[in-house]
Amino acid sequence: MKKKLFSLPESFLIFLKGLFMGSADIIPGVSGGTIAFITGIYEHFIYALKSINIRFIYYFISSFFNQSDRLKAKNSFLSIDFKFLIPLGLGVAVAFLSLANILGFALEQIPSYTYAFFFGLILASSVFIYLNYKKVFQPWYFLIFVCIGALISFFIVGLDTIQASEPSLIMIFFAGIISFCAMILPGLSGAFILYMLGQYEFLLNEVLREITHFSFDNVFYGISYVLGGLVGLLGFSRVISYLFKKYRMPTLSFILGLMIGALRKPGEYIYENPDNLLFTLLSVLLGIAIVGFFSYYELIIKRKKSLS
Repeated sequence: MKKKLFSLPESFLIFLKGLFMGSADIIPGVSGGTIAFITGIYEHFIYALKSINIRFIYYFISSFFNQSDRLKAKNSFLSIDFKFLIPLGLGVAVAFLSLANILGFALEQIPSYTYAFFFGLILASSVFIYLNYKKVFQPWYFLIFVCIGALISFFIVGLDTIQASEPSLIMIFFAGIISFCAMILPGLSGAFILYMLGQYEFLLNEVLREITHFSFDNVFYGISYVLGGLVGLLGFSRVISYLFKKYRMPTLSFILGLMIGALRKPGEYIYENPDNLLFTLLSVLLGIAIVGFFSYYELIIKRKKSLS
């Protein structure tokens, strides 16, 4: 039986979620994995990444010399969850290319309100995850793994940046591996990992922003970063999918703890850089409202699927 393709509204919704994920991944202290969890696609995202069978490349090359591998190459290629990954990937790419300047402007001009907005997103998503999965949580294990995750995240987001060094293609490649692994863990910001490694400003200002202005002098650094990121994604997604399959409750509890601990980053910034209290609260409420919107829309889709 063939899998049913997503409808256009569902594909567009996935695109929007990718847009939010990409936007979050640009901000140090905010995780695209958190946005994936907020919008209810995290597990699907992990399993879709796992569906990418890199043996396809071997079978494809081998098929030129051995025709029996042609069918294996075709099956490996068709097993990839394109109907999910394509709209999501397009959303992330559009966010990276079009919103980098907007988010950079927001962080420069209204940083307190921007961090307040993401504080609301993370806080509301933590509550949503608990309410959505509370049936699988066992009190003692839940508290233990939440505390472990919260302490780890709280410590990591409080680290100081490493002194920036002259970038190289190899350094950027390994920075891509590490930061993309962090990106798919809710609560750990891939952009913040880059910031700690001293490569964030170079990649944002000298690579990404330059590409949006059609300047490609540093494009090979961008390619090196993406290649490293793909290696990290394809490898680490298999670890996460295994943990979800074998240790679902501890994994969910640990991820929830990561998100709670990550509140330190935006919380500290708001506290140390106070601004208009009313607009700060409105920014927090806007983040909460967006989580509520996606949660409500996700509930409607699930009900329609259960009735069909």
